Amino acid sequence: MVRRSHGHGLDVNSAVRHSLTWLASFRQRLLFRTAFLMLALATLAMAIFVLQEEKQRSYDNYQKSFAQTKRQIAAQLRHPTGQLALLNPPDPSAATTPLHPVLLPFSAIDFDDQTKVRNAVEMTGCLVQYPRHGSLCVAVGSNPWAGGFIYAAGTFASKTLVPHAVGDKYLDTAHRLRVEVALRGQTYRWITPFELLADPGSPQHVGTRGRFTGYVEIATRDYTGARTVRDFRGWVWQESDCIDNDPSPRDGCDKKSFFSLRLPVDILRDALFLKERPVWPPADLTQMQVRVEVLGPGDDSVLFDSSGEGAVPPFSLNDLRAVLLPGETLRIRRSGQKPPADLVRLSGSDASQAELSPLLLRLIHRLPVESFDAPVEMEDQIDTPSGNYTIHLSGDARGVNKSLGAVATRLSWFVLAMLLAISLTWLVIEVGIIRPIAQLTKRSSQLSKTVRTDGGLAHLDLADLRGRDEMGILANCLNDLLRRVKEDAERERIRAEQEKDMWHAVGHEIMSPLQSLMALHADENDGNPSQRYINRMLQAIRILYGSARPSEAFASSALAVQTMDVDKFLHTIAANSASVDIHNVRYAGGRGPILVRAEEYALEDVVTHVLRNANRYRLPDSPITLILEATEIDATITIHNAGPQIDSELIDKIFEYGVSDQAESGAQGNRGQGLFVAKTYMAKMGGTITAKNEIDGVSLVLVLQRATEMSQ
Repeated sequence: MVRRSHGHGLDVNSAVRHSLTWLASFRQRLLFRTAFLMLALATLAMAIFVLQEEKQRSYDNYQKSFAQTKRQIAAQLRHPTGQLALLNPPDPSAATTPLHPVLLPFSAIDFDDQTKVRNAVEMTGCLVQYPRHGSLCVAVGSNPWAGGFIYAAGTFASKTLVPHAVGDKYLDTAHRLRVEVALRGQTYRWITPFELLADPGSPQHVGTRGRFTGYVEIATRDYTGARTVRDFRGWVWQESDCIDNDPSPRDGCDKKSFFSLRLPVDILRDALFLKERPVWPPADLTQMQVRVEVLGPGDDSVLFDSSGEGAVPPFSLNDLRAVLLPGETLRIRRSGQKPPADLVRLSGSDASQAELSPLLLRLIHRLPVESFDAPVEMEDQIDTPSGNYTIHLSGDARGVNKSLGAVATRLSWFVLAMLLAISLTWLVIEVGIIRPIAQLTKRSSQLSKTVRTDGGLAHLDLADLRGRDEMGILANCLNDLLRRVKEDAERERIRAEQEKDMWHAVGHEIMSPLQSLMALHADENDGNPSQRYINRMLQAIRILYGSARPSEAFASSALAVQTMDVDKFLHTIAANSASVDIHNVRYAGGRGPILVRAEEYALEDVVTHVLRNANRYRLPDSPITLILEATEIDATITIHNAGPQIDSELIDKIFEYGVSDQAESGAQGNRGQGLFVAKTYMAKMGGTITAKNEIDGVSLVLVLQRATEMSQ
């Protein structure tokens, strides 16, 4: 009974372990599927969050933009260009040509002064632009008592103006204007030949100046006995430079001319005296028609025609529609007008002509934002010489939803593309990876039991699995085993190299003191030098022992810096250099003690390393000289040897660890370590060491800080 119960318990445990194994495999698949589902949900959440942020930002920007639009419109209308547009509201039925006079925000124009006329027409922007440098402004002043004149000013391009000769009965031999004014059933026609001034100045510098004398146009060419129109005035100023910088003679190129005219219209002047308060501007101002033609000399060739094609109208109130956003409305009224009527009413055009998704529009409408969702209104007052105008700007922030909906509709395709990419990626992983992994779980578990750590993996037969998905699992297991072996071998190699480097470094550092100790022991009467080199050996062992690499050992070593006499120290070095097999070392000292901040044993190591390098490269039988120079701040030790110079590419690297110019430096005991140790010790003592090429050899310069007194 006990055995059966025990066996039954084993079966239960085995079944539980099998269930847990199956559940673990299913858990991995569930993890992948959940991850992709969360990724798809995160994409949707990110899109909705960005949409909400954009809606909030759009609402805030709309409030600022609405106020900015109002300020922009008010500033534009306060400018003379805007005042001209207010005084001359647009007529939808009126064409650009033929031209009709516009009401200027000035009482009159000083037509005799070119500068004033130019400033008036250019500042108000009343010029209608034409091809070939043509332009024309036809206007009346805001003051009716200025005489009831119509002003015309503009530009045209022509050759050098040909004047009308005094006494010539024909006017068509000169440049001339043909002017026609039609109003209230009457037509006025003038022909105006060009006449030079009595003192026209220098045409090469100031251009050509003259006037247009007005005659009532007749059917024949002969104007003998014709009288000029008394109140007609016309002036013209032609520039001296060619328009296109033509290198041909000046008379043969086109030049730009500016002209101004004052047209006397009797019917307007007479109307001013019919009532006590004349109506100004005339109610039929837009019904008047003015035509100006520029004719060349000798024939009826038209150089400029104000009724020609290509005319570009000036700024009008309708142009303000471009600054209005969808949902915004601009109304302009004349203050005090009874009954109140809109001078112009403009609405922002709906720029979102693209198809909008109703689903996205409903989503955007439901997104909560910290802003009011109601219309906004602003008003301002514009003062002009002819009266005051009120501008009323209204907007609806809800129009932002349409603009945002148009953008969201376009971007929704990218979101759908991302979701499709996520779905395809999940499908590929599910079919190509997850299902094969689930099928191979059992075989990989059974295969892992047959792997032996004694190299038995090489006896496994994988031929029947080649070219199948299960090969990936088996290859992965083999790769893991090989990787572990490789990592173990790599760690062993690194440890062996570290030990080799450590022992080589220790041997390098204690070799010189041991040789010195052996040489000193040959003289049994001298014991003090032996003690010095033994201490150096102990110091080297303390520095190197227990460190991973020599460079780290030297960098982490601590020196007990104290005050010492460097002059006495160099005397000792020079006297004992033969003990370390460095002969003919000369020191020219004897100037008394020079105190520096240094550690004696470390400084001795530095000088010894430098002397060994100098001994290796000096010329045979040439001396190694030690020179000591001192200032109030520092002391300089120069170690010079005659011999070859250091390569210019290597002179900045000789103090780096492992740098040597000998190909087999490691085998010969030269590990490129001596000068690295020297530079490290000098830095820890607050000094420096540099190398420089001399004419006859190389000098290494050691600089130490001066001390004022000996340490206690």
